[in-house]
Amino acid sequence: MSNIRDVIIVGSGPAGLTAAIYTARANLAPLVIEGEPSSTGDQPGGQLMLTSDVENYPGFVDAVMGPDLMGTFRAQAARFGADILTNKVSRVDLSSRPFSVWTDGNTPASSPEPTFQTRSLIVATGARALLLGLPAEQRLLGRGVSTCATCDGFFFKERHLGVVGGGDSAIEEALFLTKFAKTVTVIHRRKELRASKIMQDRAFRNPKLDFRWDSVVTEIHGEGSVTGVRLRDVITGEESALELGGLFVAIGHAPNTDLFRGQLDMDQNGYISTHDGSKTSVEGVFASGDVQDSVYRQAVTAAGSGCMAAIDAERWLEAAEHAAAQARSHA
Repeated sequence: MSNIRDVIIVGSGPAGLTAAIYTARANLAPLVIEGEPSSTGDQPGGQLMLTSDVENYPGFVDAVMGPDLMGTFRAQAARFGADILTNKVSRVDLSSRPFSVWTDGNTPASSPEPTFQTRSLIVATGARALLLGLPAEQRLLGRGVSTCATCDGFFFKERHLGVVGGGDSAIEEALFLTKFAKTVTVIHRRKELRASKIMQDRAFRNPKLDFRWDSVVTEIHGEGSVTGVRLRDVITGEESALELGGLFVAIGHAPNTDLFRGQLDMDQNGYISTHDGSKTSVEGVFASGDVQDSVYRQAVTAAGSGCMAAIDAERWLEAAEHAAAQARSHA
């Protein structure tokens, strides 16, 4: 691999791999740096690697397993010539051109020279769902523990479900789940919801919704699947059991943007700000997928924004080359 690339894509979820497919087909020979599995739940391939059946991705009449879907994305990108490197990006420098990228094992402290340099960069590092930090949580992800009702709610028909959280997202998840579940219990550590008034009104009017106030989940029960949880009352300390056929954790998401803090403009929650499609505050840097989308967070919208970033990057590179050629001709 040449050290100076036309485009480097950081991240290998639906956004990153779609960007790879499009930039590879544009003969830009993209390099995808996909990261490595970590104890915090990071996965090459993104959050779909932790999802079982995916039924809402267009083109698949029958359900497709999340890892299988991402394997197809990856194979398609490789088919068109994308290079894929399994390594973690440890630092980027967007202050000069070409942009510099360091990977693990080649940090600025150990080597002043970056691992790679690139004329353009597509950021597709995604976001991670915040979890409760309980021992059984990772083991039961995709087996009754979920962070996305839109993705998984259909598979929980006629079950008693729990939703942890009290904001708009949690109440939206709970209301959505009432389409499928027998009952949905909202578990919230406070006495009142943080959700907007209109969302609260809808929740309190829904006969399928129940509430466990001043409560936190201390254990998740089940071996092959979730069978229930243990709750602790934060006021009295009293503990109780609640039988459930699924637990949805809706306490928020955090974008994976630490690498870019101080270099790219972000909103108050740390999502990369984009304009005119996928353009960021630095020319030649583009962002796609959940790293810049705090609203939809779906595989199909991530893939669409990956396409946008690839086309934006291709056009930007063409314009930059044209401007450079004109400058040379007038020299």
